[in-house]
Amino acid sequence: MKKPRPTLGMQPPRYHFFLNPQSEHRFTRCPQCGGPTRARKFALLIYLKKAGMVALGKTCRYCEKCEIIVAHQLEIEDLMADLFEQVGPRVIGSDYLVLGTVERAAWRTGKSEPMTVDDMLRHVADFKGYLDVTYDPGGWRPNRPARPPRRKK
Repeated sequence: MKKPRPTLGMQPPRYHFFLNPQSEHRFTRCPQCGGPTRARKFALLIYLKKAGMVALGKTCRYCEKCEIIVAHQLEIEDLMADLFEQVGPRVIGSDYLVLGTVERAAWRTGKSEPMTVDDMLRHVADFKGYLDVTYDPGGWRPNRPARPPRRKK
């Protein structure tokens, strides 16, 4: 029996996530099903090695059918640099991990009044998984193990 993985948030896991490192490639089509993606705003929970957790509101590409969120790495890093420029410049450029999503109502509340970590985690949904895709001249493809060739009968 497969052991359940530990979760951080108290909401059931939602969405699959892909952090796109390519600034010149945008995801107008889903890397999994090839269907169109739409722009949708999410409150992403990000763990920064030197600062702890922060929730950022970010418009990402989203495939409703596959429940895949695609965020662009450069855009997230620019938002974090703007956020920490005045209050914590030592944090800029530190390692980070996008952990999941925060319910939008809780994210909005947290912007105007401080929330404890426990309060925030009540409204966090971890990701179901992280997508691993690569770009080749034919487009983005999920990284899957190669299948052995079929034998002719």
